[in-house]
Amino acid sequence: MDHIVIGAGPAGVVAVEQLRKHDPNGGIVLIGDEPEPPYSRMAIPYYLVKRIDEAGTHLRKDPGHYGALGIEVLRDRVSSIDTANQEIMLDAGSSRRYDRLLIAAGASPITPPISGVDLPGVYNCWTLEDARSIIKLMEPGNSVVLVGAGFIGCIILEALAASGVKLTVVETENRMVPRMMNDVSGGMIKDWCSNKGVNVLTSTRVNAIEAAHPLLVRFDNGEEVAADLVITATGVAPNTAFLEGSGIDVDAGIVVNEFLETSVPNVYAAGDCARGKDFSTGGYSVQAIQPTAVEHGMLTARNMVHGHSQGNRGQVNMNVLDTLGLISSSFGMWMGVDGGDSVERIDRDRFRYVNLQFEDDRIVGASALGMTDHVGVLRGMIQSKTRLGDWKEKLQDDPTRVMEAYLANTQVLG
Repeated sequence: MDHIVIGAGPAGVVAVEQLRKHDPNGGIVLIGDEPEPPYSRMAIPYYLVKRIDEAGTHLRKDPGHYGALGIEVLRDRVSSIDTANQEIMLDAGSSRRYDRLLIAAGASPITPPISGVDLPGVYNCWTLEDARSIIKLMEPGNSVVLVGAGFIGCIILEALAASGVKLTVVETENRMVPRMMNDVSGGMIKDWCSNKGVNVLTSTRVNAIEAAHPLLVRFDNGEEVAADLVITATGVAPNTAFLEGSGIDVDAGIVVNEFLETSVPNVYAAGDCARGKDFSTGGYSVQAIQPTAVEHGMLTARNMVHGHSQGNRGQVNMNVLDTLGLISSSFGMWMGVDGGDSVERIDRDRFRYVNLQFEDDRIVGASALGMTDHVGVLRGMIQSKTRLGDWKEKLQDDPTRVMEAYLANTQVLG
């Protein structure tokens, strides 16, 4: 059987490894459209501050890893897919046939509608090529404007702050990481960053970037900042344009069933481009996070080889973020559910926060600051749908007793 995997990120790499495990003799091709070996975008900030070299970003450190598994790594871009003939077309002009196809093409940065966003000195921080350009402008004392304080933006923020630049962060929402933290905790992260010397502007938009020496960034509040470097981190969108005319259904991501198979037989999708099942809601949506990509890669490989042998029970939406030493996390339905109960505990002076969301006597969502010991426990209780019984009331009185609740219910189940 011949397998082709489009996309050399975490989902694609895990998938080809698992394909080899389940199909020792099949043909396996991994296609990536960048010149480097498969690498982790999440490692780029460590490369920016020189904690690792470029090789340190590679998903597999052994250069002979893929060859030893009999996996062909092809550096090219897929231009289109002919699903009727089970064939992909490449930019280089050649084509390849497949028996099973996995689309793990990932996502690309959204370019914000800002005048001057295409000027020299304005970059996304998405590829190693971007990182090479950014490093040249990250000299200590240089002025840098980071547009976007979401999850990806805050990872980049960490590296920029460590480099000693004069940093301004601009976020249109009223708080930092608005898609994983509420007003209280997102505001506390802003205060933490401000205390560390980062200029954070929330509820603020960039109106224009002007060519000057250095660049001039104008905000909608009338202020302006001179910048040697501007980085945009305003979200990503699934890579699906090349699927036009393929017959594969796309709706804010590639539509898949519980086995991660698309609307076309023998074609699967995984990772940041796929609308996979959400554990908490039971619905289908894109979860652009690495743990989900890895789980998708493992599951699709099994189903590509063995048929529909394992359904997808869904992934818990989970984010854990380190922002200048302050750990934040959110899980599941962290924003709450209709008719549910909630409790929060705030310690602003110590930058500690916990919020629990309940449905009946189960925790269905949570968010926290400075509570690293509870990360695994919170995820586990949500994923296991643990019934709390009397412990719900105890947690409503003191939500920091999560570990006790977990141990008490584990012992009961045991």
